[in-house]
Parts: sequence; C-alpha cells; structure tokens
Amino acid sequence: MGAFHTTYLGSLRCENLHEQSGTRILTDAPTDNHGMGSAYSPTDLCALSLTTCILTSMGLYAQSKNLSLLAAEARTVKHMASDPRRIGRIEVHLSITVPQSMSDRDREGLIRVAHTCPVARSLHPDIAQEVHFAWSER
Repeated sequence: MGAFHTTYLGSLRCENLHEQSGTRILTDAPTDNHGMGSAYSPTDLCALSLTTCILTSMGLYAQSKNLSLLAAEARTVKHMASDPRRIGRIEVHLSITVPQSMSDRDREGLIRVAHTCPVARSLHPDIAQEVHFAWSER
C-alpha cells in the first residue's frame, strides 16, 4: 500500500510527500492550463507512471527469468484531448539493450509484460497507449 500527503501551495502548485521514503515532488499546472509549467503536471505524472511501470515490470520479469537488460531508456510523449480535457494518448518509446544471446521468446515475454503492467491495466481504455520498442544487442 502506498501512502502520500499532498499540500496545496497556491498558484496551482502542490507538494507531494511519499510517506515511506520521505521523497517530495512538486506538481504544477501546465502553461496551457493557466499554470507556470515549472514542474510535472498531474497528467505528466500519469503518463510517466506508464513508462516507469513498463520499465520496472520488464526489470522484474528479466530478474525472475535470469535475463539481462544491459540498458533501458525511454521517452514519453503525452497528448492531451479536449471536451473534456484529459489525456488522449501516451506514446512510450523504449530503447532496450540486451545480450546477443537473448532469444526471440524472451523478447516476446518482455514485450508482453510491457503491455500488461499494472499502470497499463489501470488506465482508462479511452487513453491510447502506444508502446514502441527499439532493440539493440551487445
């Protein structure tokens, strides 16, 4: 169970405390919605949660199968929709480096896990999730 404490700071900003670790992050409304855009917006965090959940789930899968993920990076692009204002689409562009010895079956397992991570399953079905993989070998 996760527990968090949020304090509204005014001017469309919030400070968010992760109670277990003491980590704090700020959120701010984006400039296209009357904010300063000086921190992640709540919808930015939602989109980023998909990416971090994918990478974490792939890491857990790799660990459980004794597979090596030599490197993994991602770029997340959030597309907003209107009427009502909401996230319409999230693009996740993954760059994954694996050993040359990794089988196609192991890669397929990693892809399956990416598409079925807890955040992917929690997002509303109206939010398009586009996950792209760029594989390299070392």
